[in-house]
Amino acid sequence: MPNGTRRDYYEVLGVDRTASIEEIRRAYRKLARTYHPDVNPGDSEAEEKFKELNEAHEVLSNPDRRATYDQYGHEGSPFAGAGGYSGAGGMSDIFDMFFGAGGGGVRQQQDGIRDGEDLRYDLEITLEEAVLGSEKVIRIPRLQTCTVCAGSGAKQGTSPTRCPTCNGSGQVRHVQNTVLGSFATVTPCVRCRGEGTIIQSPCEACHGDGRTKTTLDRTVSVPPGIDTGMRLHLQNEGNAGFRGGRNGDLYVVMHVQEHAIFERDGLDLYCEMKVPYTQMVLGGDITVPTITASEQLTIPPGTQPGTVFRLRGKGVPDVNRRRHPGDIQVLVQVQVPTSVSDEQRHVLKDLAALSGEEAGHGKGLFSRLRDRLK
Repeated sequence: MPNGTRRDYYEVLGVDRTASIEEIRRAYRKLARTYHPDVNPGDSEAEEKFKELNEAHEVLSNPDRRATYDQYGHEGSPFAGAGGYSGAGGMSDIFDMFFGAGGGGVRQQQDGIRDGEDLRYDLEITLEEAVLGSEKVIRIPRLQTCTVCAGSGAKQGTSPTRCPTCNGSGQVRHVQNTVLGSFATVTPCVRCRGEGTIIQSPCEACHGDGRTKTTLDRTVSVPPGIDTGMRLHLQNEGNAGFRGGRNGDLYVVMHVQEHAIFERDGLDLYCEMKVPYTQMVLGGDITVPTITASEQLTIPPGTQPGTVFRLRGKGVPDVNRRRHPGDIQVLVQVQVPTSVSDEQRHVLKDLAALSGEEAGHGKGLFSRLRDRLK
């Protein structure tokens, strides 16, 4: 997306420029659930918005990158001139996504030696895997050194020859005479593309590139406590370098799926429990689920709807192990039965009468409040 048409990162996430890192992450998680490609299959507009979200989160959740962005805007962004997340359609799309993903530029050296590009892999995990940690096997499309020509790009039995234009330097010096004197500029050689050598007979396996497409399986260790937007850095697992250059790196970006029971906020987990009216009045123990097992929670007599109880240390561990694990916060609400037996109805009417309510005649608590406000 050209810099001139790119939206402000703060606008993309819907946060103020003074937003904290936690507010930025919370906004990203909320929007990522809405526009994730798996939730919107075939929706190109949602996919583009998801790319925008990932790019904005990558920059604003990193203090150094955010400071650079605040000062220089998109020109200072590591994504300037490059795309962010790319959804994978067919195998060709996957290869295009990975092979076109640069890691902030490729280092050019003499004799055509260049480092390989960094790669990105978006990995979805469950909340249980994020909290407890896990090992995942991922399949990475990448470029490897051609085994036929050993990365030279030349056909077997031949070798690259020195470029006659730049005499093997990979650079061409231009001198311009002006009234102010002579000025010299140095540019990459167009004929050899700055490599200093020319391949007369390209390798048939890699067509002279020195690298071929492959797919490799790698085991990724997911540490306990990881969250959406965090990245795992695997060194030398990116694309192979040119002519013996260093391999690029692989960045695995995490996406934690929504959970049926819990909602995560930082290190805390939140859930809602329905408790029978009688138990709210009389008190008692209820069973609360956790990520690993169940816990008993004592509800004191007279507990009001909306009360929040805390199971300390049962939440999410800190991925950096600098803080204690978070808590599980349990919101209790009244469980109202949808149907009652005749005997239960009779007992409830007696209870209403004892409480001074006219059961079944619309003069309960809410009716009395309404009458008082008239």
